[in-house]
Amino acid sequence: MRSLQSIFVMTLPFFYIKNIITDHKNIVLDEDTSKHVVSVLRMKAGEELHLTDGKGYLLTAEIINDNKKYCETIITNIQFTDAHTRKISIAVSLIKNATRFEWFLEKATEIGVTEIIPLICERTERQHFRPDRMKNVLVSAMLQSRQTWLPLMREPVAFEKVVEQSDQQQKLIAHCLDTNRKDLQAIVGKNSSSLVILIGPEGDFSRKEIDFALANQFDPVAIGDTRLRTETAAVVAAALLKMLNA
Repeated sequence: MRSLQSIFVMTLPFFYIKNIITDHKNIVLDEDTSKHVVSVLRMKAGEELHLTDGKGYLLTAEIINDNKKYCETIITNIQFTDAHTRKISIAVSLIKNATRFEWFLEKATEIGVTEIIPLICERTERQHFRPDRMKNVLVSAMLQSRQTWLPLMREPVAFEKVVEQSDQQQKLIAHCLDTNRKDLQAIVGKNSSSLVILIGPEGDFSRKEIDFALANQFDPVAIGDTRLRTETAAVVAAALLKMLNA
């Protein structure tokens, strides 16, 4: 896995820090990041780097103390990028193979989704959910794709609770039953400011779950002509919804 602290893509190395206080001129990097900057990248005082908190801020900072345990920087420029106009939430069943779920997290972050909700459904094969590791995957993908917004990732939650509590402007469920499903791209309103789509486990949602979602104003949709793996379906849905937001 790529380092969480720095991804070389453009001119300056790109780093993540948890909190940015914009009225402070100096920022001391944590020990892990400092070690990466000074010992691995061999950066010196006077060199610049980028910092983001995953909440829209992008700072340009100059190293003023290249200590490998507490590298100190001074902010030279502050930019803020507004969040995307349409908030896209992907509620997807956990899958037994954690590596495949992490692949989805990586791609969803690169695409630019707003929120990821791990679902526990009737047919979900339970896995040991490791929030710290999942967060690391999100951070790495955010840095790789040079973004300043980190998706919000929820703790795993029961399917029924998500359905009952969803308050997005448009609510969708993708399933495989032969019912009156509509094409995803045809049903999404251009002016929808927020939407959520439910993606089921291997074996699909149960009929009971589908009926429950429909009773709670979720629209049934199809996202292709072939049956897709859970993580593939979630990535395809994210990409289609993002394109519609362009």
